[in-house]
Amino acid sequence: MIGEMIAKIRKEKGMTKTELSKLTNINIGHLTHIEKGERNPSQKALKNICQALKVPYQQLMCTYGKNINEDQEKYGLIDYIPYNKVLAVDNINGLITCPQEAPSASIALRVNDDAMKNSLEKNSYVFVEFNAPLNHKDIGVFCLNDEVIIRKFIIKKDKIILRAENKFYEEITIKNDDDFYIIGKVFI
Repeated sequence: MIGEMIAKIRKEKGMTKTELSKLTNINIGHLTHIEKGERNPSQKALKNICQALKVPYQQLMCTYGKNINEDQEKYGLIDYIPYNKVLAVDNINGLITCPQEAPSASIALRVNDDAMKNSLEKNSYVFVEFNAPLNHKDIGVFCLNDEVIIRKFIIKKDKIILRAENKFYEEITIKNDDDFYIIGKVFI
């Protein structure tokens, strides 16, 4: 997945592999293997790539070692993973012990509503793995039009739907003009 992200960002920025190779001092053949997912970049190489592409290192590092399956590729998961955005935190409550069941969690977030009341209690904490590929029915944290929400990720007839467990919350169908990003996967 990290190679696909690098290739996507490079192309979006209008940069050739040759240009990226020169800026990073990474052999173009090795860079090709990285972009195809045949090799992973070292941490130093990834830092150089991020610097050359002018994107935050941590966002790409969170995709390291993760793979996307055919279904995730079909619905274009990679297009919804933010590479140039970081989570803004307004309040820090301290540190919380990460459970053994969530070894790859990046952050703990407080649940601020009862939209997922069957699985998640309001004011409890959820443990989130940044930039994790989501499967049908996974619970995730999303940024939708500048609002951060926790919902169930549903794929229905090639549409992405965010569904609450509480029937008082409407189902959200993602539209092409929505500003939509997958922040990460919630450990249950």
